[in-house]
Amino acid sequence: MNFTSNPGDGERLARAAANSGCDLIIVCGGDGTINEVINGMAPAQIPLAILPGGTANIVAKDLGLPGGIVRAARQLPSWRPCRISLGRASWEESGSLQQRYFLAVAGIGLDARIIGQLNLTLKFRLGVVAYGWEALRQAFRYSFPRFRFAVNGSNVSATFAVIQRSSRYAGWLHLAGPRSLHDLDFSCCLFESASQTRYLLYALGVLTRTHHRLHDVRILRGSRVRCSSENPENNVYFEVDGERAGRIPVTFEIVPDALTLLAPRRFLTST
Repeated sequence: MNFTSNPGDGERLARAAANSGCDLIIVCGGDGTINEVINGMAPAQIPLAILPGGTANIVAKDLGLPGGIVRAARQLPSWRPCRISLGRASWEESGSLQQRYFLAVAGIGLDARIIGQLNLTLKFRLGVVAYGWEALRQAFRYSFPRFRFAVNGSNVSATFAVIQRSSRYAGWLHLAGPRSLHDLDFSCCLFESASQTRYLLYALGVLTRTHHRLHDVRILRGSRVRCSSENPENNVYFEVDGERAGRIPVTFEIVPDALTLLAPRRFLTST
């Protein structure tokens, strides 16, 4: 058993385990820790088992894992392997190509800003409430710079976008419609306005699951997304699985058959 204490530890430990020829990797943590582990081992045939932890753990909820580490661990022997796709972000940084896999969600604009400004002490004390508080603060502080979002022939000007492989966003919100980790494409939710007050209406719509009825909210699907800034002077950041990764321009793609997950029967039969 190994413990993580610094950013990157999960990726390093998973890579070492994969290279040593182990038969199974088990990760206990939230979406950020899971993301590090899959980036240390994917694409690979070695199975990955997840024990739920962390702040939100979207992946555990989508897999239908029981709440609590002990309950999940007791059920783990009955889980069975399945192959799933992953998302992959590719961007250039300091003159070199960077890539990062993600399992659940990527976000461009506002949520990457929220994550970058989040008080980590509050996060560990208050969990999802800390994210909500920082989101409210950024609704009045963020400038909402515009970027181009291209998918399946659509080219949309947006100020915030979420790309989902999971059915949930931020633990329990539903932004981009019904989803499954079995799917071979992304569901994308785009918000077009740059108005701070408009974002309060967006938030109300998201909480009541009526945001898709607003004229300046788009729901799109596709297996490849390209995001680029409308003004090169603006720094627009993106995140994957709740961790800020880099700045646009960035390309998001589906990588088929990239990871073996151990999952309960009800997830395996939900295709």
